[in-house]
Amino acid sequence: MKRAGPLAMVTIAAVVGAIATLAVARTIGMPGDEVVHLGQLLLPAIAATIAMVLLASPLLRNASVRLRFASLALISVVVALANLAVLAALMLVQHDALLIATLIAYSGAVGVGAALALSRSFRAGIASLVSGAEALKRGDLSSRIDAVEGGPELNRLATTLDEMATQLEQTIASEQRAIGVRNDLITAVSHDLRTPLAGLRAIVESIDDGVVDDPPTLRRYAVEMRRSLGVLIELVDDLFELVQLDAGAIRAETERATVGEIVSLALAACGAKAIEKGVELRSEIDSAQDVLVSPRLTRPLQNLVQNAIRHTPSDGTVRIDGRRDKDSVEIAVEDNGEGIADPALELVFEPFWRGDASRSEKGAGLGLTLAKRVVEALGGELRVQSELGHGSRFAVVIPIPQAE
Repeated sequence: MKRAGPLAMVTIAAVVGAIATLAVARTIGMPGDEVVHLGQLLLPAIAATIAMVLLASPLLRNASVRLRFASLALISVVVALANLAVLAALMLVQHDALLIATLIAYSGAVGVGAALALSRSFRAGIASLVSGAEALKRGDLSSRIDAVEGGPELNRLATTLDEMATQLEQTIASEQRAIGVRNDLITAVSHDLRTPLAGLRAIVESIDDGVVDDPPTLRRYAVEMRRSLGVLIELVDDLFELVQLDAGAIRAETERATVGEIVSLALAACGAKAIEKGVELRSEIDSAQDVLVSPRLTRPLQNLVQNAIRHTPSDGTVRIDGRRDKDSVEIAVEDNGEGIADPALELVFEPFWRGDASRSEKGAGLGLTLAKRVVEALGGELRVQSELGHGSRFAVVIPIPQAE
């Protein structure tokens, strides 16, 4: 709804005031003919008030707050004098009108002084707001206005500006962190791509140049090429999944799979690597066997099992345990491998982090990062416990989806 203009507001106030005056006069027992006469006298007073507002509004439209306050007091005095002049002319009481005019002038002077005094705190509050806004304009997002003088409205505006600065500061810091992570990601991806690609290039060039042509060596090269391609495929798949997560690809889904199906798929995908390395895979998920969860948990669980196999020595064991609580299910992957030192536990979910400085291990370094993000996107939590030299335990705790 469009707000009323100053003229409309003053007109309404003047009319309401006149009606209230007539009502009071009638209440105190003034005769009806005198009430009518009073109403006739109020009409020119209302006209004088409206005329003064029409004259002052354009002049004060761009005036300062201090000048507006002082003008408001002066306008009140002028309107009162104008009304008094009209009433005096109609009622022919010049002497009394002069005395009243003197008292009004005195009151007006006091009003102007009070207006100027009150405007000081208002001006100080506005100055603080302007200073804070200019600091934000210069890019100083750490600047805060805090409390200001001038009343609750200015304080609310100051609080809003401070909250806006805090949000901007947090947003920019988040963007800077994202840029840093992206740069690290690009660097790490370049490193992880370079190694298998360089090996593939060397093998292909050796075969193409005829340097190698005996069947045993060619078979060995084929195995190495297959391994390098596997690393590249794993890296590309993980990167693609991460991009989908960053783009908000995981949303409410209706498709469901049982925990038993997800565990079976993960074990089947990792079985060949476990056999190749001599690691035993076990699972015990009886209490969670038939719990329905998102099928997106397959990839995180597969990555956890692959990571456990990678860090478990030959003749070691990787175990998958599942248990159901009232509103959630926990799927844990536990190994008796090398374990993780306490200072590194907070870093294991960082993209491309690895425990060794040489980064010479197989694998893209994205598995744990991807697992954590998928689990969190599904409203769950990925917990880690580890003891150096005794193995690690990664537990996926996911809320059980409510039946549709």
